[in-house]
Amino acid sequence: MNNSIVLAADDSSNQALTTTLFVAVVLVTVGITVWASRQNQTATDYYAGGRSFTGLQNGFAVAGDYMSAASFLGISGAIALSGYDGFLYSIGFLVAWLVALLLVAELLRNSGRYTMADQLAYRMRQRPVRTAASLSTVVVSIFYLLAQMVGAGTLVALLLDVQSEAVKNLTIVAVGLLMVFYVTVGGMKGTTWVQIVKAVLLMVGTILITFLVLKDFGFNISEMLGTAATNSGKGQAFLEPGLTYGADTTSKINFLSLGIALVLGTAGLPHILIRFYTVPTARQARTSVLWAITLIGAFYLMTLVLGFGAAALLSEDSYSEVSASGGNLASPLLAEAVGGGPGTTGGAVLLALIAAVAFATILAVVAGLTLTSASSVAHDLYASVLKRGEVSEKAEVRVARVAAFVIGGIAILLAIPAKSLNIAFLVALAFAVAASANLPALLYNLFWRRFNTRGAVWSIYAGLISSVVLVFFSPVVSGKGADPETGKSLSLFGVGTDFHWFPLENPGIVSIPLGFFFGWLGAMTSRDREAEERYDELEVRALTGAGAEGAVAH
Repeated sequence: MNNSIVLAADDSSNQALTTTLFVAVVLVTVGITVWASRQNQTATDYYAGGRSFTGLQNGFAVAGDYMSAASFLGISGAIALSGYDGFLYSIGFLVAWLVALLLVAELLRNSGRYTMADQLAYRMRQRPVRTAASLSTVVVSIFYLLAQMVGAGTLVALLLDVQSEAVKNLTIVAVGLLMVFYVTVGGMKGTTWVQIVKAVLLMVGTILITFLVLKDFGFNISEMLGTAATNSGKGQAFLEPGLTYGADTTSKINFLSLGIALVLGTAGLPHILIRFYTVPTARQARTSVLWAITLIGAFYLMTLVLGFGAAALLSEDSYSEVSASGGNLASPLLAEAVGGGPGTTGGAVLLALIAAVAFATILAVVAGLTLTSASSVAHDLYASVLKRGEVSEKAEVRVARVAAFVIGGIAILLAIPAKSLNIAFLVALAFAVAASANLPALLYNLFWRRFNTRGAVWSIYAGLISSVVLVFFSPVVSGKGADPETGKSLSLFGVGTDFHWFPLENPGIVSIPLGFFFGWLGAMTSRDREAEERYDELEVRALTGAGAEGAVAH
């Protein structure tokens, strides 16, 4: 009896410690946001942080924005459950970053102002292009927000030992309200500082867990991989390609589709691209790129240790818990295991630290996403399309804040039914939509003189509609059945619902070529030559950055 009282007291004190550390991180980010809000005077402050960040600061912020909950929780979980095939996400996200840098990032920064649509509208007819780009930005952001909020619900449920579905849903609502607070109060300045703090915390936390995992195996990676293969129950197949994506022709095509979406998606993600508007010069943009790629590259290498380490070190019960969460709990439970195990003070401290870091990751990314989509609604749709530029900066920023509330509400409603899906997988869908709807128009506009307004509009709508429709009628939404261990639906809708006809889980292999094809077709079937006349001016601006800050839509 006395022993059970002591164990209960230990569990209670560990729970209190975990909760305290977790709340402390959230309070720090709230404090940063309130501090930054006092410096927001103009639309440039709100949308681009006053273009006052150095290359080093923006590099950490870009890394903080890019290393989302999908990276930290979803990828490590995918590796822990699928082995080699799960590592595809790490490779895809890292290569995708290089594509974004080489093809789009600096050119977009030099030729835009606040949003992705600024760059497109510079040589196109403003209203149709801005409308299409704004709609695309909001849809991509909502897909990405789903993943972050699902991760938040999973994390808080683990920390507070919550089993009730109603409380998990309340957690998702609370995260949605917090992200709206960050955006409406802090703007880009507050969001950027939260991302910088989060990037530092994430790197420190990941390095610590990686060190402790490798230390358990005497820094022998081969031994760690062998133990992971044995403990997974899948043997050598766990370390070889094909476990998830090699069973049949459909799964192989799905693998190819996922790879294409991952590699091309980043270059079309608006919340990553607008980060380059926060630095004052093209040189600082290049510096921020160097810092970002260093941090991102190191981080994705460490996800390999987190994923295989979880498979190697977690107990059978913990591994089952990881499986039930769609892989999302692999990193937090691994932190608890290397800290001393469940019920120990060390385990509780490390679990709290990693969960708090992951939660800060989620808050920073959702703030960036919500700010991006709200900015696009206010700057592109409201100020440029509805008001035709005849609007004050104060009114524009006010509309952005209202838009943040609406977008946050939509994300909350969609995240609740998606909470059992792997978040790296959900982000891959956002990448597919971004690569289909945004990337073709951006690349054509930067590199093809003949491109025009019809081409831009057709490209965005074709990519957007095809990717969203194919996702809706894919196994992601219905028809995938239930997990044999947990009985939970593997699709967004319940087990009894099946209206899917598209066999692939990721639409990229179909929707991305459609975006490029309709962009070409639209441009070739239009007699509009006005955009061609402004191409040389856009090219000079994109290559040199001359006059970029004052870029005005035509």
